[in-house]
Amino acid sequence: MSTAPARFHTLPDTAYNLWARGELADHLHLPNDGTRVEVIGGEIVVSPGPDYAHNDIVQDVQRSLFAAEMANPAFPWRCIHTMDLDLSDIHDGYIPDLALLDKDVAKAARKARLKHIVPKQVQLVVEVTSPSNAGNDRRPRSSLSISTKWNGYARVGIPYYLLVDQDPRAAQSTLFSNPDRSAGEYKHQMSWEFAHTIRLPHPLDFDIPTADWEPWK
Repeated sequence: MSTAPARFHTLPDTAYNLWARGELADHLHLPNDGTRVEVIGGEIVVSPGPDYAHNDIVQDVQRSLFAAEMANPAFPWRCIHTMDLDLSDIHDGYIPDLALLDKDVAKAARKARLKHIVPKQVQLVVEVTSPSNAGNDRRPRSSLSISTKWNGYARVGIPYYLLVDQDPRAAQSTLFSNPDRSAGEYKHQMSWEFAHTIRLPHPLDFDIPTADWEPWK
């Protein structure tokens, strides 16, 4: 199954409004098998569920967070994975592989039993590419390209975006920071090749070992 933006003219409301109400997948008659539906750049994007290697990389990031928390009781961050992120300012809706929240914000979100989180609650988002949808996660190739999550995260002011790209042509992890909301782009980046430890700067302040990470075959 490939990922592609599509236009549906028979929907009873806009794609974003349906997504925000949790109704879009039902209108598209998608199977309940891990298939993800997002609204990226105003377009509906349907992606198959990720494979084990993808999910294990996400778990590695999560384990690194847990290790930092165990080592420092004052560690301020908590994480949540595959949680809907409502980018209402730009009428997009994403499902990041992992989102990092301040521990007090996370506690309040849990108590409120939120169905969506919003950008102001999030310090860092993590996306791990898959062959079917890598282009949706990366910086667009040109200013004429359709907007991607890279643009969207910058437009809503997410402070940090960690992209783990498994493409064998450029397997690396890149941390984007300093979002320019008006331009919809990040102004700074730093990268690590696979097998090199990712050292996230202040205020994130934790390391992610990547010794077992490999590009897709």
